[in-house]
Amino acid sequence: MGNSSSAALVLPPLNTIATCDTVRFMGTWYVIGVKPTYLETTCSNAVEKYTLLDEKTSKHDIDIDFKYRKYENPLDANNKVKSLPQKGWVQGDNRLQSGDWKVSPFWPVKMGYPIIELDEKDYSYAVVGYESRSYVWILSRTPTMDEGVYENLKTKLVKDHQYDLDGLRKVPQIWTAEERVSRGLTSEELPDSFLN
Repeated sequence: MGNSSSAALVLPPLNTIATCDTVRFMGTWYVIGVKPTYLETTCSNAVEKYTLLDEKTSKHDIDIDFKYRKYENPLDANNKVKSLPQKGWVQGDNRLQSGDWKVSPFWPVKMGYPIIELDEKDYSYAVVGYESRSYVWILSRTPTMDEGVYENLKTKLVKDHQYDLDGLRKVPQIWTAEERVSRGLTSEELPDSFLN
């Protein structure tokens, strides 16, 4: 009763990046592309903020503040902001130098959160994978990403990380000055040049 196709579904473990400076990774990231969870199938203006905590006073390493508008058009007045705060734990011997994390959106769930691609020079983009390849998050420090960079990351997901990109969607990022203020972003996090 064996099924030879089941062997084809076995995927190798995802390889995290060789080095990730946790402190440099902190701050604001815009979700540019996503192979979505059920919460993200129509989201827009999705933003993640990472804050490193004091290991002496906290039971987890990182606070992750994930906020987004539920539907495609972020400028629709009826499109409310949703929030999903999460806790993060850096894995390995050095919490300041690892791309292997775990996150928890709620107790008792704790999921792998491997950083599998990173602009190691400027930390301008990152890609977070998921072991089953069901989900992926393509992140940028700005609400837009050069199309060549985006396409290159998609190619790497397929070739280097065995992803099937069916279901990958670009997340609408449409920002106005009013939206920036309402979401609590500064002009450093979202410069005027990215506003509509």
